[in-house]
Amino acid sequence: MNRICELFGIDRPIVQAGMIWCSGWELASAVSNAGGLGILGAGSMYPEVLKDQIARTQAATTRPFAVNVPLIYPSIEEHMATIVDMQVPIVFTSAGNPKAWTQHLQSHGIRVVHVVSSVKFALKAEAAGVDAVVAEGFEAGGHNGREETTTLVLVPAVADACTIPVIAAGGIHDARSTLAAFALGAEAVQIGSRFVASRESSAHQAFKDAVVQAGEGATRLSLKALTPVRLLDNPFAREVWSAESGHATPEQLATLLGRGRAKRGMFEGDLTEGELEIGQVAAALNDLPQAADIVAAIDRGYRALTAGMTDPHFAWP
Repeated sequence: MNRICELFGIDRPIVQAGMIWCSGWELASAVSNAGGLGILGAGSMYPEVLKDQIARTQAATTRPFAVNVPLIYPSIEEHMATIVDMQVPIVFTSAGNPKAWTQHLQSHGIRVVHVVSSVKFALKAEAAGVDAVVAEGFEAGGHNGREETTTLVLVPAVADACTIPVIAAGGIHDARSTLAAFALGAEAVQIGSRFVASRESSAHQAFKDAVVQAGEGATRLSLKALTPVRLLDNPFAREVWSAESGHATPEQLATLLGRGRAKRGMFEGDLTEGELEIGQVAAALNDLPQAADIVAAIDRGYRALTAGMTDPHFAWP
């Protein structure tokens, strides 16, 4: 039995990333209903919005789902209380110290997974008692590592260092990249950008269209002096890159970023002044399928690629 499938109670070791402004109840429930693990992106939700999104997800699926909570979220106590009260079964934490909430959540029967960008942080997460880690490489669109370690390098290093299951993230979008992640030592994959470009994603249609139109080199890891994210080329991103090349201070970058910039871009569709976060793999995406079709295509393709393999690590549930 695949350890991630057993841990989460899911059919396929495919996790949909909990991306801000893109991961609402429609996407999370669709992925969970398809046999993967859907995740709500709580980092862009006010406490009352999260409550509503959890309730909608619970109404739309009887399958396990998760909530992603960046540990730098200002109202994190309210979010964690909601998660416990509404009996969310799985929480993914990121951007902070996993010691802060892991034991509290686990004491309520909640599985905890932490997102890491280095072996150092993976070992700290394991020491904090998390049930699994997501090793997210430099290719990813969301909160990223300043070290710029690629998925190809990071995943095997974390898998070798940790005894808990490793979920690979960063640049994974299809059966081939999923098989590659398993070859590197992962036991599941977390997929973000591919699910941003899906019908159920809560991203604005204009942002989805921009993602599927992106070409090679259209994204760049940015804002490393603040919280590293990968930005899609647009006028705002060029302002950021110009400021960074001019050695802008963190305070100057924070002023340029301002408030609500990510919502403006990804949720409201302002392709000029909005912040557009997306992974490097956007250049490989050219359509907007349903989430269930994404899961089914990976499942079908993985089985075809591994037909005849006898190594139990590559066994697909």
